Amino acid sequence: MYPHIQMINSDTHLPTHVDVAIIGGGIIGVCTAYFLAARGVSAVVLEKGRLAAEQSSRNWGWCRTLGRDLAEIPLAMASLKIWDDWQTTLGEDTGFQRSGILYVCESARQQAEQAHWLRAASAQGVVARELDPVQLRQLLPQAARHHWLGALHAPEDGRAEPHMATAAIARAAQRLGARFHEQCAVRGLIREAGRVSGVVTEHGELRCASVVLAGGAWSSLFCRTLGIRLPQLKVIASVLRTAPMPGGPELAVGAHDFAFRKRRDGGYTIAQRSANIAPITPDSFRYLADFLPALARQYRELRVRLGRQFIDEWRLPTHWSPDRPGPFEALRVLDPQPDRAILAEARRALCRHFPFFEGLQVSQTWAGAMDATPDALPVIGPVAELPGLFLSTGYSGHGFGIAPGAGALMADLISGQVPVVSPYPFRFERFSRAR
Repeated sequence: MYPHIQMINSDTHLPTHVDVAIIGGGIIGVCTAYFLAARGVSAVVLEKGRLAAEQSSRNWGWCRTLGRDLAEIPLAMASLKIWDDWQTTLGEDTGFQRSGILYVCESARQQAEQAHWLRAASAQGVVARELDPVQLRQLLPQAARHHWLGALHAPEDGRAEPHMATAAIARAAQRLGARFHEQCAVRGLIREAGRVSGVVTEHGELRCASVVLAGGAWSSLFCRTLGIRLPQLKVIASVLRTAPMPGGPELAVGAHDFAFRKRRDGGYTIAQRSANIAPITPDSFRYLADFLPALARQYRELRVRLGRQFIDEWRLPTHWSPDRPGPFEALRVLDPQPDRAILAEARRALCRHFPFFEGLQVSQTWAGAMDATPDALPVIGPVAELPGLFLSTGYSGHGFGIAPGAGALMADLISGQVPVVSPYPFRFERFSRAR
């Protein structure tokens, strides 16, 4: 388990009523609680384990517009503004700074794709530029001589610290009146007159007007218990961090076979950018038709594995009595093992291009389960077939950086305010044809 997560003081007594109950204490659920509380809406976050113990503390910490799906760019830009504002208004340190992000260009085809993306993204207000090899060497003097054709650079993108950001936002939300209950799994929903009217937790019932499911990789299973089909799969990414290394690059850099960014402590977070594990599970067959187009596009980045996880998930119940413990209490924290071979690949590739990293000392390794959707865009919005239920899930490894905007958007949708960005690209109904 990723052990260095900042903690909060969890509330002990579950209230009887609240405006909004949020299932899941990752950064998405916490940001939603923050913005609801800021609007005067009472909110409670219900977390089966510990806040940010899963992917919210295990990601790379990038806060970027660079390379995003064009539909996600407005949300990414709104989030960067919030990250900035929080530096002076949150009263907590998230570790955010605009240090810039750079994607190197390794082929003529990639160069053309980057140029095409840049034209479309610039029209939406993204600040980025193409670099030729000379400009790239000037910006990254630590890099060895290489065959890169150039790079795409977003100087206003940034980074924050995943091990501290979620707790910092939660503490600020508590000061606004939001409540947080750790070790409090939700077993099911209460429905009256065809709509949601509360939740059943392991510590009792909680009445509410709306429920936000922000359960990350657990969301599809929870929806299945409600008779709702949410196509979502787990993708496992492995990461390492180094001991402090003074004098290294400040930029976050992504290439085909490595990625890194500097940490607040002077060390680096490092990963193999194009190698994630897609475990074969019953959901792989359940949602095969939904994901086939994505697999055709991204097969080089995924390594399919068949192992014990298939049997474990095959045995998971899809329905259980709310007066008995369910799977969310049987496994409080998803803690996949990091893949040593993938991390060794990343380390070799990084050292080949950046001699600065030779002799790096690995302080820690970990892995996390990303909640992937077929189009790699999140679902943010209401579920028409069950009024009162909202989804905020399926961030596909992109969620940490856009969490502030996603939280604000969800709070706008629930409170009836003008949305910070258009929710249309993230509507749940886009999967209706597959359903």
